[in-house]
Amino acid sequence: MSTQYERPPESAADWTVPQDWARYTADEHAMWDRLFARQSAMLPGRVTPAFLEGLDVLRMTKPGIPDFDELSERLMKKTGWQVVAVPGLVPDDVFFDHLANRRFVAGRFIRTPDQIDYLQEPDVFHDVFGHVPLLAHPAFADYMQAYGQGGLRSLGFGALHKLARLYWYTVEFGLIRDGDDLKLYGAGIVSSYGESRFALEDASPNRIAFDLIRLMRTDYRIDDYQQSYFVIDSFEDLLRQTMETDFAPLYAALETMDDLAPDAILAEDRVLTRGTQAHAKVALSS
Repeated sequence: MSTQYERPPESAADWTVPQDWARYTADEHAMWDRLFARQSAMLPGRVTPAFLEGLDVLRMTKPGIPDFDELSERLMKKTGWQVVAVPGLVPDDVFFDHLANRRFVAGRFIRTPDQIDYLQEPDVFHDVFGHVPLLAHPAFADYMQAYGQGGLRSLGFGALHKLARLYWYTVEFGLIRDGDDLKLYGAGIVSSYGESRFALEDASPNRIAFDLIRLMRTDYRIDDYQQSYFVIDSFEDLLRQTMETDFAPLYAALETMDDLAPDAILAEDRVLTRGTQAHAKVALSS
């Protein structure tokens, strides 16, 4: 999400652009296939089963990068969502409005070989492989729409930075319970080969049970793996808490509370794993 961008002249009023699937090169399709094969082989056993079930919507009749028109047709039949192309990051109100109307915005470009494990701006692999499979899950699809509706309301409270943390620690970097195990579901994790392993298997990060106010007080890392992950019980519970919360008094309460560092642990936290923070210490010292 972003706040100050000038709309490119080739985009529509809602910032969408044609995907222009035919313009992709053989190398760009090959990069998608390489990333898809790598993540698809590594995620079983690590990712929530709902993601693997939703992954079928990405198995297109055309090779390589999915055609958004075909993808939207398949996704619409499942949960009423569609995927629309945008030239890059879009303003917050535009982003929220698309989500509120069950449209997921995705970038058109794909990373180059030298960016295979890290790039600053989300590409089509992150946006589509990372996000779209769970849009085929009814409760998560409803949560994403509710987040968009809540985002539009948040603009009137000057609370966007608080609400952004909810998106970050759920949609992008969330973990979910699966019986006695933890599984991945956040798009920023499942589209990253390194973080897919780190988030579950490394001793470095904290893993803390989901608490809405606690999460919305917590800063996050944009330049490295997360120092803390928040764990939801289910998508249904995440949706329920979002729908049943009156965010106006919540925003007011948050204004009276200090922000928390990404590695903070509070006495009242339900800590599933107290991390060593070894990775962050090395990264911050270099």
